[in-house]
Amino acid sequence: MSRKYFGTDGVRGTANTGAMTADMVLKIGQAAGNLYRRGAHRHRVVIGKDTRLSGYMIEQALTAGLLSAGMDVFLFGPVPTPAVAMLTRSMRADLGVMISASHNPFADNGIKIFGPDGYKLSDDQESEIERLLDNPSLLEVAAPAEIGRAKRIEDAQARYIEFAKHAFPRDLRLEGLRVVIDTANGAAYKVAPTALWELGAEIIQIGNTPDGLNINEKCGSTAPDAMREKVRETRADIGIALDGDADRVIIVDERGNVIDGDQVMALIATSWAARGELKGGGLVATVMSNLGLERHLAEKKLTLTRTKVGDRYVVEHMRAHGFNVGGEQSGHIVLSDFSTTGDGLLAAFQVLAEVKRQGKPVSEVCRQFVPLPQVLKNVKFKQGKPLEEPQVKSAVADAEAMLGNSGRLVIRPSGTEPLIRVMAEGDDEGLVRRIVDDLCGVIAKAAA
Repeated sequence: MSRKYFGTDGVRGTANTGAMTADMVLKIGQAAGNLYRRGAHRHRVVIGKDTRLSGYMIEQALTAGLLSAGMDVFLFGPVPTPAVAMLTRSMRADLGVMISASHNPFADNGIKIFGPDGYKLSDDQESEIERLLDNPSLLEVAAPAEIGRAKRIEDAQARYIEFAKHAFPRDLRLEGLRVVIDTANGAAYKVAPTALWELGAEIIQIGNTPDGLNINEKCGSTAPDAMREKVRETRADIGIALDGDADRVIIVDERGNVIDGDQVMALIATSWAARGELKGGGLVATVMSNLGLERHLAEKKLTLTRTKVGDRYVVEHMRAHGFNVGGEQSGHIVLSDFSTTGDGLLAAFQVLAEVKRQGKPVSEVCRQFVPLPQVLKNVKFKQGKPLEEPQVKSAVADAEAMLGNSGRLVIRPSGTEPLIRVMAEGDDEGLVRRIVDDLCGVIAKAAA
């Protein structure tokens, strides 16, 4: 069933338009409060945010909606998304909410909702919120004496720092490592450098001066060039780039080469398997992960299970089938022994731990496999369903036949933007590029 408000990662849009107006956000708060107000106890919601200017407006509107539904609200200020997931459980909250548009530019914002168990809501739960939004007469408000109270929690960042440090092996320290940390002018601009420094690393910070408008701007995991340059300039051992809400990470080795989420997952899975800590016999990733990862894991007698795009689908499969490592090529890494959602800092800690154990350069430790040539392009569209057009279906079938067993083709609409993503990979890079270019042209004509 198609949905009006929720995408692959919560509700997202341009601030002050559509679902991101103060009026709409207030209603989202009321709907979520209605859905999770159960029993006679005092209900509580925890709210975190990243550093976007619009976060002030959305925080206040969301708080008003939740208070009117009879929920007490605890405000954290800027903290990573995984901190909200952790603190939802730790503080026995009925709901957790993160105000963030993740890696998107500052003008966008979004709302991610976690249940009392710290996991993102299921499709069915999000659909129920949508049903309430579309039927405002069903929304109930609290009696005057039952309106909620709001309180700011001053030690939320400190709680998360201690939690994150406990995920680093106790027998190791980071002394002797020079680390460039790029926090994307986002939610982790205080907690990530502090945690790394307290574990002993020498810290060089970039992307740590948020002004409300510069989140993810030429920095962070989606724009690692500044970090690559800083690593080479300072002769650092490693670069760590988080995105705006710090639920994803990209690593740069000492030579300035980018190491994506597939390589990080491969490293964690194989190192955990060697120590008998890997559960499920492999890892869970999405359809976007490189075929080289799948072949590498097979050589290690480990499996790769694929889900549709979205880290919560990865998490759902992990929970259902007993895996403890999963994630996305983009750098969402889920380590369920520690967290209920993607956590860029915790994933970076696992990489740093393995670097210390092996005593080798990051370029040697993290280059687990040679990725197959993979090409990804986006096609913009305004409306309609171009992928259902006969000429597009025919072109896709022809492309799949050309790739055969030597590659893969993935075509999907973006869950957060009006884009169709076309990805192909295979042993023949020239063929892969031709296929993607040809398909993009066919889709663009169908979308015109």
